[in-house]
Amino acid sequence: MTKLKLFKTRAHESELLETSIKRKAADASALRILEAGCGRKWPLNLGGIEYTITGVDLDKDALEFRKTKIRDLDETILGDLRSVELDENSYDVIYNSFVLEHVRDADRVLDNFIKWLKSGGILILRIPDRNSVYGFATRMTPFWFHVFYKKYIQGISNAGQPGFDPYPTYHEEVVSRNGIHDFCMRHQCRIKEEYGQGYYLDGKGILHTLIRAFVMTAALLSFGKLQWKHNNLTYILEKA
Repeated sequence: MTKLKLFKTRAHESELLETSIKRKAADASALRILEAGCGRKWPLNLGGIEYTITGVDLDKDALEFRKTKIRDLDETILGDLRSVELDENSYDVIYNSFVLEHVRDADRVLDNFIKWLKSGGILILRIPDRNSVYGFATRMTPFWFHVFYKKYIQGISNAGQPGFDPYPTYHEEVVSRNGIHDFCMRHQCRIKEEYGQGYYLDGKGILHTLIRAFVMTAALLSFGKLQWKHNNLTYILEKA
């Protein structure tokens, strides 16, 4: 496995994802995009191309906010990505951002993504790496601590309330770099882009100094099994 490339900035990541989607627009008059786990907002700027977005989410409060307040979805579907019934070979792009770690039987969701994508379609996947120090710490700490961290450390007052993250996490084996590579081999998907994100290390002050010291030490004590320079992974996968 080659050395993982790292995004320099959040803007670098957004530019890569937006460019990848816009390139697909050359192959279709209007892109059909499935936002799988759509949450409260669409994060990318796709100005200049024609597209429709179908949003699927299990959180009815977040979906209702998106539907009535943001109003940027062409179709909304309340459903579980493991069992919702969508047409096969019907989407040019599927966008799935920080959802799989919250799903039991995440492999089934990935199987559905491949089924719903058109041949040559792309899957944009953003996941935490369970085999990073950050991912390991998340797996080892209880859910109440995740809420506490969001609310009192990050200062997000709505954390844990209906329609707001964090959500319970399971971090199955597929939600990792090795897991995605294995999945692609089994499903004949091509990994067009693979990047790590280390934004959690950005910033100054005592807190960030302590975080950096902790993750570096934990990685050292793991004898290289846990990674510290990234905590999240971004993929652009292409269906054969």
